[in-house]
Amino acid sequence: MIARLFSLKRTLLALGFGLCVASSCAFAADPDLDKADALMKQGKAAEAYALLEPFEFAQSGNIRYDYLLGIAALDSGKPDKATLAFERVLATDPNFAGARVDMGRALYQLGDFTRAKAEFETVLTQNPPPAARATIDKYLAAIAKQEDAKKTRGSGYVEAGFGHDTNVNFATSQSEIAVPALGNLVFTLNPTGVKAPDDYLTYAFGGEISHQITPAMGVYAGADARSRNNMTLDQFDSTSVDLRAGLSMGEGANVFRVGVLGGRYALNEKSNRDTSGVNAEWRHLLDPSNQLSLFGQYARFRFEPTISVNNFDQATYGANWLHVYKDGKALVMASVFSGEERAPLRADGGKSFYGVRVGGQMQLSDRTELFAGLGAQAGRYEIFNAAFSSPTDSVTRDDKQYDANLGLNWHFDKAWTLRPQVAYMRNNSNIVIYKFDRTDLSVTVRRDFK
Repeated sequence: MIARLFSLKRTLLALGFGLCVASSCAFAADPDLDKADALMKQGKAAEAYALLEPFEFAQSGNIRYDYLLGIAALDSGKPDKATLAFERVLATDPNFAGARVDMGRALYQLGDFTRAKAEFETVLTQNPPPAARATIDKYLAAIAKQEDAKKTRGSGYVEAGFGHDTNVNFATSQSEIAVPALGNLVFTLNPTGVKAPDDYLTYAFGGEISHQITPAMGVYAGADARSRNNMTLDQFDSTSVDLRAGLSMGEGANVFRVGVLGGRYALNEKSNRDTSGVNAEWRHLLDPSNQLSLFGQYARFRFEPTISVNNFDQATYGANWLHVYKDGKALVMASVFSGEERAPLRADGGKSFYGVRVGGQMQLSDRTELFAGLGAQAGRYEIFNAAFSSPTDSVTRDDKQYDANLGLNWHFDKAWTLRPQVAYMRNNSNIVIYKFDRTDLSVTVRRDFK
């Protein structure tokens, strides 16, 4: 029995040794370059690449091998592998025009049009034969077309959603109000002026187009339209259209945008107010993870003649900081802003205000992102409110508003997003009629176009 075991062991060792020798011999053998060349001429690039690739470490620096490996990789859909092989060829022989043309082809497939163009133009200085020149001209024309397309870009979206709002009219929850100017006489508010909940549907679409005149100057224009339809309280249905256009200047770390804006807001299918103005923004990239921006806007809000006493002009300015971390999978932002409103006919007059916002977004998976935001704003009006002032106590309206939101973006398809979210707002005021709070729960489906 023991003898048989030793005999079997010797047999296995001999077999293993034989396999090792055979393997070593196969590994040590030179690649059959003639066979690889023949496969390429037969259009069998993938087979040629499979034949050559195992010898790359040993044959690196052999011009014929590297060139065959490069074109086999390129023609079998591996342009990234091809560039490595062509780089070795050109490092040894910079005047190898064929390798340089094929390097240009590989770079073109990778979308690196700038380097591809440089390779093709270098070959043109070497007086290539007519067939090679025709190939180069074809690629240069294709690159020019791609570069022109990059100069003009467009994007758009459509979305629809439904939700529930606990306060569709942004109104106080108190149905009876005491008026100090009339000796604290109590008045019952019209039901439309009291907090009311409702379900709603929303629809929106929009887009923007931009064109680079030069690498450092471009123009843009965009529009957004939005509609909200309440299920019961139709008198608070709203639609809005907003337009924008402007000029962008700069490139790299500094970009400056200046533009004009305009819009119209309708309530219950009747025009409510028009908006027009100008804005400007400067963005500075501190480093790959941090961006600082300064912004400002001046806008005029003009209401319909019957309510034109509410007209006001608003100036806003502020700063924003954006930080990206976790390899771009998360970001945080913070902004501070201040401004004033000029409203000579409004009951409370003009207003000065200031505020802060913080927010963030985190990628939970390849298709899902969590986002959240918090905001606070304080505003003080300049004229004593006659209705809510008494002979012994002159009241100037003072508001403090807070808001928060939390939601998810689920990209269930490359261009489609499902967004459930909850938003909360509370406005505290020393004049009771302006105190309110609201919670908005919604689900939106969005389709993006690029």
